Amino acid sequence: MDVTTLLLKQMEGYGKSLWQETELVLKRGDFLGEQGKINTNVYWVTQGALHLYYETEAGSNTIRFAYNDSLFALLDSLITGTPTAYTVQAIRKTKLRVMSGNDFMEFINSSTETLKLWNTILSYTVIAQLERETDLLNPSPKERYEKVLKRSPKLFKEVPHKYIASYLRMAPETLSRLQKS
Repeated sequence: MDVTTLLLKQMEGYGKSLWQETELVLKRGDFLGEQGKINTNVYWVTQGALHLYYETEAGSNTIRFAYNDSLFALLDSLITGTPTAYTVQAIRKTKLRVMSGNDFMEFINSSTETLKLWNTILSYTVIAQLERETDLLNPSPKERYEKVLKRSPKLFKEVPHKYIASYLRMAPETLSRLQKS
C-alpha cells in the first residue's frame, strides 16, 4: 500500500469529516488555481486530469499532472499561505474532493504517524522533482520519453499527449514519432 493510500485511510478514521460534502466538478479548460492567487486547499482527484504549469513570456511550461486517485495541492501556496507561482487547469472533465488547507494541516499535525506519512509524501515529491529536473537536462528527446514512460506508464493513459509533449519539452509530433518507434 502506498503512503498516499495510507494517509487517506488515516483521514477516514480521523474523527471529523475533512472533505467538503460537495464534490467540485471542472469542465475541460476550467482553472483550479491561477498564478498570483492564493490557493491553500488540498484536493483528491476522483476522476479526470489536471496539469500544473508555469507561464512565462515564451509560453506555458507543464510542471506536473494530477489524475485519478491523486492527492494534489499547490504546495507553494499551501505551505506558505502566499500566492502560487503556478496555474492549474483541467485537461478534461475533472471531479475533485476538496479539503481546506487549515483542516489538512490540523489533521497532519494530529499525530506522529500522520506527520511521518506527510513527511514521506513530501520526500517522494522532492525526489520526483529532482528526477524531472535530471530528465530535462538530457538533450535526447527519446531518452526523456523512455525515462518518463518507465517511471509513470499511467501518465500516458490518463493525459492527452499534447500535454505530455509539453512536459517533456518536445513537439507533439516528436512524441508521436517516439511512440511509434
